[in-house]
Amino acid sequence: MKILIAGAGEVGFHLAKLLSYESQEITLVDTNRESLSYAENHLDIKVVKGDSTSIAILKDASIETSDMFIAVTSSETTNITACVLAKQLGAKQTIARISNTEFIKYKDEVGFTKFGIDELISPESLAATEISLSLDQAAFEDSYEFEDGALTMLGLHLSRTAQFVGKTVKEAAEVFPELHFMPIAIQRFGTQYTIIPRGDTEFKEGDHVIFITSKGGDEELCKLTGKINKDIKNVMILGGSAIGLKTARDLCNDKFNVKLIEKDEERAMDLADELPKALIINGDGRNVDLLEEENLQDMDAFISVTGNSETNIMSCLVAKSKGVAKNIALVENMDYFELSQSIGVDTLINKKLLAANNIFRYIRKGEVVAMTKLNNMNAELLEFEVHANSKIANKLIKDLDFPRSAIIGGVIRNDSGLIALGDFKVLVGDRVVVCCLPISIKTVEKYFF
Repeated sequence: MKILIAGAGEVGFHLAKLLSYESQEITLVDTNRESLSYAENHLDIKVVKGDSTSIAILKDASIETSDMFIAVTSSETTNITACVLAKQLGAKQTIARISNTEFIKYKDEVGFTKFGIDELISPESLAATEISLSLDQAAFEDSYEFEDGALTMLGLHLSRTAQFVGKTVKEAAEVFPELHFMPIAIQRFGTQYTIIPRGDTEFKEGDHVIFITSKGGDEELCKLTGKINKDIKNVMILGGSAIGLKTARDLCNDKFNVKLIEKDEERAMDLADELPKALIINGDGRNVDLLEEENLQDMDAFISVTGNSETNIMSCLVAKSKGVAKNIALVENMDYFELSQSIGVDTLINKKLLAANNIFRYIRKGEVVAMTKLNNMNAELLEFEVHANSKIANKLIKDLDFPRSAIIGGVIRNDSGLIALGDFKVLVGDRVVVCCLPISIKTVEKYFF
């Protein structure tokens, strides 16, 4: 697949990096010579220096033969313009990164596809949505919803008191029948290996386990693992960035009590005008005294979304030390993920990863409806739609020659989530959620062509 990416910033570079691992033919376009030089030296890709809204530059990058054009520069206007031009010049599919979330809200009414833009993504909006979901599932470290929660991915570390520690998956299923969850991926404590669990896989203390749950599965998991899914009402947000603003607005609309701390006075004044239901505090959130004065210890959740990853991590650790039940940090550096979770940050949000996940489903073959990469795990969760000509249609799961490095976690049928075991029959129209390691992705895709 030939893919052109406009913008060699953090999102563009990360996308190019992930896509180059997939053996895609990538061309990266940017005006910044230094960014392009770094990308060219570290990735197996082609680079073109120039403005992505220049027709000559797009032609030089062979836009007319490209399968996909992805515009992720820091300029919304540039991205929209570049996508319109790319479509007219022959690009088969275009995706534009935008910052104005109104565009996504009214995209069907406006009809962006008529202009040549097939899809809009907003990393900031994706991050805010991820934060809201994390607050809904406060007991868990990872979360992702399929079809508005018909199925939900939840991740947690198993403590010694978890009732199925020491049991195999099969033994646990026999002891706890009729449950609304199943394990789909495990990372052993102290290792980097991702295990796709089978019946003889044993749960061990310290395992980081990813589950697929249907309705009620989250409550069952909490009961069996000793976790408490606390009802969150009072939230403190550090940082009035676009993500901070979007998160605060969404939480206020959902009747949360929100305090937002912003260091810049002018920005704080603007936020006060835009967020009449929130309490805006002008001050330096790195000051522990300020946090205590604003009753940090009484908060149910603390969210740090400043532009500095280190500040976000450290402030979350301060919140943790003051007894705040749930803390969420925006982390730009991918290398911080494993380190910060090991020292006490509950949930990490990364815009680049969220944007890449959102775009990746267009790269996958078959009818991929949604996908996400598992944090700190070498695995992907994909949601496929089953058609009449799909090889999986009208088959029992146990009769499929499914690779051992992949597992069907659940099925969405008529808007209801179902946990799919061996005797489950997949029907046309079903949406099937699969967890798989990279080596099995191509094999899995063939079942849904």
